[in-house]
Amino acid sequence: MSRHVRKKLGKSDKAKDAKGTLSRLWSYLSEMKVILYLVILMVFISSAAALLGPFLVGKAIDEYIVTKEASGLGVLVMVLIGIYILHSMSVWFQNYWMIGVAQDTVYRLRKDLFHQLHQLSIPFFDKRKHGELMSRVTNDIDNVSSTLNSSFIQIISSVLTLVGTVSIMLWLSPLLTLITLIIVPLMVFGMKWITKRTGRLFKEYQQNIGELNGYIEETISGHSIIKTFSREETAINDFGEKNQRLRTSAYWADTYSGFIPKLMNVLNNLSFAVIAGVGGIFALNGMITIGVIVIFAEYARQFTRPLNELANQYNTLLSAIAGAERVFQILDEEKEEKDEGDAVEIDSVEGKVEFQQVSFSYEKGERTLENVSFSIQPGETVALVGPTGAGKTTITNLLSRFYELNEGSIEIDGRDIRTIKRQSLRQQMGFVLQDSFLFQGTIADNIRYGRLDAGDEEVKEAAKLANAHTFIEKMPGGYDTMLRADGSGISQGQKQLLSIARAILSNPSILILDEATSSIDTITELRIQEALKRLMEGRTSVVVAHRLNTIRQANQILVLDQGRIIERGSHDELLKEKGFYHGLYHSQLRESI
Repeated sequence: MSRHVRKKLGKSDKAKDAKGTLSRLWSYLSEMKVILYLVILMVFISSAAALLGPFLVGKAIDEYIVTKEASGLGVLVMVLIGIYILHSMSVWFQNYWMIGVAQDTVYRLRKDLFHQLHQLSIPFFDKRKHGELMSRVTNDIDNVSSTLNSSFIQIISSVLTLVGTVSIMLWLSPLLTLITLIIVPLMVFGMKWITKRTGRLFKEYQQNIGELNGYIEETISGHSIIKTFSREETAINDFGEKNQRLRTSAYWADTYSGFIPKLMNVLNNLSFAVIAGVGGIFALNGMITIGVIVIFAEYARQFTRPLNELANQYNTLLSAIAGAERVFQILDEEKEEKDEGDAVEIDSVEGKVEFQQVSFSYEKGERTLENVSFSIQPGETVALVGPTGAGKTTITNLLSRFYELNEGSIEIDGRDIRTIKRQSLRQQMGFVLQDSFLFQGTIADNIRYGRLDAGDEEVKEAAKLANAHTFIEKMPGGYDTMLRADGSGISQGQKQLLSIARAILSNPSILILDEATSSIDTITELRIQEALKRLMEGRTSVVVAHRLNTIRQANQILVLDQGRIIERGSHDELLKEKGFYHGLYHSQLRESI
């Protein structure tokens, strides 16, 4: 094993609760108990038929072939044909029904996981790579699905075959059975040695898949930045390292698990040699018949085959448990805090907003906001300015309850927002962010996302108010034009206009604009500014902006630095003070010349 893999394998790589994970998987499987019992019944029948076939062949040799009794042999052949047909039919039914059970199980598991993702808070997603989460929804659940399809039946069948085989062998010849079973300790020791290593390796393999998927998603999403800074070679090298780790863990996991069938083949041949040699001696001394030797030879093969299958399925099961653990880890994550018991729904708000000595930290010991207090009257516009990391976006996150404040209070219309249900609170708000996200679908559907029951004319009216109608009409399909994922295929400015149209359609009482005009050309910016002016009319607006020339008309400008409000006032008032804002404004003027 490579030094890298040895270093990576530690206590944290061991399965935390394999028994608990299997128990939770069973809770999903048990919802289809009737079909599952039918599957088990079919496994019993197929296993019994598989055991009965070789036994009857041995009897045929002793009672009909050696004695040359053709009539009895013919009847036995017909019985054997019937048994093998029954075996084939039972195998077909058990596979057919088990596929249904497996697919229904992973369907519900996938549905629960996706539902859980929508119950988690924004901080959860901020701390995790999206590609790694996608890996849990796809790769890990697919791993569970493939294991349920194959392993469940194989394990039950193997156990039944082992018990049945040993029982019949003991009945026919206890002494020859004990001699044959000498190889069992070798099998157990070999399997234990192999599986002890493969368990940890398969867990690391699953983790490496998640990391690689996360990195691929990250680089594809940021491909323009990579090209802008000519970091293609760096990205390729980083991918190469992660891909190498995945290759190494997969190589050793598959290598060790591949030892199992090779070991079983060797022991199977050894068992056959023991039966042929010792059985021949017993037959010469009249202790057993030729037919019994044939039965033992076939059963010895059937004895090692289920052991081989159990060993292989054990590795597959370990891989599935590792995947299922990762799925259940997400299901066990704390959901977004429940609404307080006295929280109420609100139909509308006037839009008065008040922050009272609000403090907040993303991490313990690192204050992002410190005793922030301000108020916004209904219909007013407040702009938040300051350097990166000053706490501007944090204020909007707290207002929308994406994060919960640590100290102080936030009120809307005199009511603490913690007494308002989150969904009801957010329905009163409209968001236009720097990175406008559009879904795969038609332009009309993306605008209608602001209010799903809106009619076609309402969608068009919102687009007209957002200055988006003209460019939409020029599209090949107009409002029915299909957009690709994330709205690729249209410009950033057009995305922003559609985002504004979506906000207009939702008709919010409070607007949150976070860098809504950044990275936009001058002409498009004017169109967006005009659309935003219509959108903001009569609404309470909180504007986060780095371009100070876009907030001159704000009723109040709050200047933040290191989580504190250091200046406040109108544009003209702050310029007269010749403080931080004055310097910031004139530095931007110089940069724009």
